[in-house]
Amino acid sequence: MANPQNSLSGNLIFPRTDTISWRVRVALFVLLIVAATTVWITNHLLTDRFTESTRNRAELRLALYSGNLQSELRRNAIVPQLLARDPNLIGALNSNDFSQSTQRLISFVEEIGAASLMLLDRDGRTVAATDRNRLGATHRTEAYFVDAVRSNATVFSVIPREAGGYSFTYSRRIENGPDVLGAIVVEVDLQKFERAWAGISDAVLVMDSTGTIVLSTEPRWRGLTEEDALRRQTPQNAIERALRATTDWSALPPDAYIQGEAVMRTESRIPFRGWRMTSFTTYSSIRERVNGVLALEIMGFAILLALAFYALSRKTALRMALFQRESAELRALNMRLQREIAERERVQETLAVTEQTLAQSSKLAALGEMSAAVSHELNQPLAAMKTYLAGARLLLKRNRPEEALSSFGRIDDLIERMGAITRQLKSYARKGGENLAPVNMGDALASSLSMMEPQLKHRQVQITRVLPDQPVRVMGDRMRIEQVMVNLLRNALDATKSVDDPEVEIILAAGETATLTVRDNGYGIKDLDSLFEPFYTTKQPGDGVGLGLAISSGIVNDLGGRLTARNGRNGGAVFEMQLPILNDDLEAAE
Repeated sequence: MANPQNSLSGNLIFPRTDTISWRVRVALFVLLIVAATTVWITNHLLTDRFTESTRNRAELRLALYSGNLQSELRRNAIVPQLLARDPNLIGALNSNDFSQSTQRLISFVEEIGAASLMLLDRDGRTVAATDRNRLGATHRTEAYFVDAVRSNATVFSVIPREAGGYSFTYSRRIENGPDVLGAIVVEVDLQKFERAWAGISDAVLVMDSTGTIVLSTEPRWRGLTEEDALRRQTPQNAIERALRATTDWSALPPDAYIQGEAVMRTESRIPFRGWRMTSFTTYSSIRERVNGVLALEIMGFAILLALAFYALSRKTALRMALFQRESAELRALNMRLQREIAERERVQETLAVTEQTLAQSSKLAALGEMSAAVSHELNQPLAAMKTYLAGARLLLKRNRPEEALSSFGRIDDLIERMGAITRQLKSYARKGGENLAPVNMGDALASSLSMMEPQLKHRQVQITRVLPDQPVRVMGDRMRIEQVMVNLLRNALDATKSVDDPEVEIILAAGETATLTVRDNGYGIKDLDSLFEPFYTTKQPGDGVGLGLAISSGIVNDLGGRLTARNGRNGGAVFEMQLPILNDDLEAAE
């Protein structure tokens, strides 16, 4: 009976082992089928999805580029119409006096953002230009001059350049009644868009109404049609394309080939003279993204398969050993975490002490800043008061009390000014709240020069003033405007300390804005970016703390203007204070 039992027992064991092996094989086969199906479906779905998203991004980017291009063209289209009515340019053409015309065009081009401006007389000769190399050149036969003189509207011209590319200009004739005096030419800087487009992976081109490429990220394409431009590229041969298509799971039918690379073509119309913009986007990003997802899926199935073999090969004893080892690691990690928590608590205590120290330091720094600001702003009135007091003593000794009373009146005004300055320094961080009134910039400048009179006499600086015939008025606070003027004059005096023949030029002009320009013949400014930051100064210790320009910039910004600085062409520094001008209509409304 024993042998049959053993035989039966053997018959029961071996078939069970075969059954388990058969199930494992079926499970592995099903896993492979699921993996292949998942990869195939994912490939097609993601290829279509990423292709559509790439095309949408290309269309959106193209719409943005065309919008920027159209905005630049429209913004410059209005410039000739405005400059053609400028009375200074019309007067210069009538009188043939163009001494100030070039400087006026330079002041315009900085605000407009155009590439260049040219003023042509009736013979097509350049009489004023932002590029002085063009002065005296004749443009009588150029399209932008001929068409502008014949038309009473603004003319747009696309002129090929000798060095390659195109020049885009707006021009309009300047007339005085029935007489044509000349023309104003505005060159639009569209090459900056080519430079911006060159930083992306797409190829971008702009065609005019005839299909000629006028702007392109590929310089060789300019002046050609799109078909000729694409034929100039070196295409990949058919065998190489076929090999790439068979090895790439996400190969798509290309719109065109550029340098042997399959690309997606996107076109957009620019609502400007029938222009069109076209971009070519490569499929490489789509292939990389799809292949990346597919690689992750294959890796996931491979890991799953490895885990399945691992689960089947491991025994319960190994699992228990792994559990014990992990428990020991968790206990060690727990101890390490407890030590780190204790260390963090000590760091937090140290941080709290440090924060208290920093808070005390911040209070001391704030007190130092306020003291420095008060000392800086009260220095000029105190110096003037000292001069007036000395003069009053001499006048009293000479029995001239009326003139001495006049000096005391000036001292009273300076005391009032000092009180206003301290109130301004207290409210320096607040916006608004001032009572604004019309201010005559000429009177404010005269008052500021009077306040600076002792320093000017002591230094013997040559002051040149250029003032307009008509009053220049703005809406603001006269006290704060004079404060800015005194700061600018004082900086100009300090900048010319080491110059043999110090000169300061003050120009007050009225146009779209009221502009006060202070120019010196010093050594210029080295760091223009940090000039208006608080406590930035190039003076010797004790001469200043670097708050004057920061306070002045804040005052001008509060009044709706701007304070700028630059280095002059012939050396020295140039400061410009621009404020919204107060015309008669606005003053009546106020």
